[in-house]
Amino acid sequence: MKSYVKIYGPPLLKAIKALEKIAIDMPQVCIMDPLIMRENLFASDVIATQSTRMENVLTYFEIEPERMDSIRCDNIISKSGDTLGDYDFFFEWFKQPDKDQVQMLIEKIDEALADLGVKYTLTTK
Repeated sequence: MKSYVKIYGPPLLKAIKALEKIAIDMPQVCIMDPLIMRENLFASDVIATQSTRMENVLTYFEIEPERMDSIRCDNIISKSGDTLGDYDFFFEWFKQPDKDQVQMLIEKIDEALADLGVKYTLTTK
């Protein structure tokens, strides 16, 4: 199940980065957005080693190694291969979320985007 986010209005880049920060501390989801797709640093090909992927994730998210363990580094980026379609971001749930989890996500998004002045829609399907 995925929760798709459509952002309306600038600053789009800051809004996407704010959503990425939410995901770092939400171990029940992985994510995808156009910035990650463009970087293509997280492909799980045979050439990339576990340490290279971990280094890429830590560098991309600009966080210290002690803030994210290797398991989270490996699973924070969606490997589903799904595209974003008309959306700007998605949170992919590892397990079907309950109502409280979706509401918690909405609260986190509201808080993260409040100062940016953007509007958004969230579609979970």
